[in-house]
Amino acid sequence: MPLWTLLGLMEGKQTAPWPLAEGADGQAGFIGMPRYNPANCTDVCQACADVCPTRAITMRPTAEKADGKDGRLDIDYGRCVVCQLCTEACPTEAMTPSSDWAFGAQRREDLIWRTPPLRDRAPGKRRTQSFRRSLHIRHVDAGSCNGCESELQALNNPFYNLHRLGIFFTASPRFADLLLVTGPVTNAMLTPLRATYEAMPEPRWVMAIGTCAVSGGVAEGGYASGHGLDGVLPVDVYLPGCPPNPAAIIHALMMFLERVPQRVKGGQLDQ
Repeated sequence: MPLWTLLGLMEGKQTAPWPLAEGADGQAGFIGMPRYNPANCTDVCQACADVCPTRAITMRPTAEKADGKDGRLDIDYGRCVVCQLCTEACPTEAMTPSSDWAFGAQRREDLIWRTPPLRDRAPGKRRTQSFRRSLHIRHVDAGSCNGCESELQALNNPFYNLHRLGIFFTASPRFADLLLVTGPVTNAMLTPLRATYEAMPEPRWVMAIGTCAVSGGVAEGGYASGHGLDGVLPVDVYLPGCPPNPAAIIHALMMFLERVPQRVKGGQLDQ
C-alpha cells in the first residue's frame, strides 16, 4: 500500500465542512482588514494616512461630513493591501487590527467607508438560474506577483476541496462562466485579457481578485501597470486583499452564486 494512502486512512477525512455546514474555515488567528473607529480619531493626527502605501486612507477637513460620512478619514478598502502599517502608526486606536476577511462586494462603493452604510438597492440580474449544477472559472493573471495565485492553488487542496461545491477551473474560456482576474492589468495583458473575455459564451461574468485587480494596488501608477479592472471589463464581484485568503475567495464565489449574503457594506463587515 502506498504510504500516502496509509496516511490518508490513518488521518481520516480532512476536508472542512465550511461553508456548507458549521465548522472551521481555516482562518483562525488570521489578520484581516484594519477596522476604523472614528470616535477615536483626533483632529491633529494624520499618522495613518502618512504611512498608507496605496492611498487607501486619506484625510479631509474635520468640518466636511458630506455623503453620510463621519470622522476625518476617507477609507477605501478596495485600495487596502492589509499591510497593517496604519494600525501600527495610529496612537489612538482609531485604526485597529481585526479578523475581518470576508470583504467580497458586488458594488465597488460598498468597499468605501460610510456610516450608515448604503441601503440595499434593487437587485440586479439574477444569476442562480445560470448555474444550477456547476460553475466553471477561467483564471487570467494580468500582472500579479503570484501571491493571489498561491491562494487560488490552495482552493483545490484537501482542506478546502473547491470541487465539492460544484466550482471548477477550466483551461478554456469557451467553457467558462466566470472570468477571475488577478493583477493590476498591465499594458501587456490588456489585449489577452479582452480576448479571453470575448471568447467566453454568454452569460459571462467577471470577478476581480486581490487589491491589484480591484484598484491597481501597490503597482498602480507604474509605467506598465493599470488601475485594476474598472474601465477594462464589467466587474460583477470585487474582492480586495493582498492576497485574499482561500476562505475569502470561497465566500466571494458563494456570494456570486447567491448561496451566501454579502457581508461588507459601507466598508463595514456584518459581525
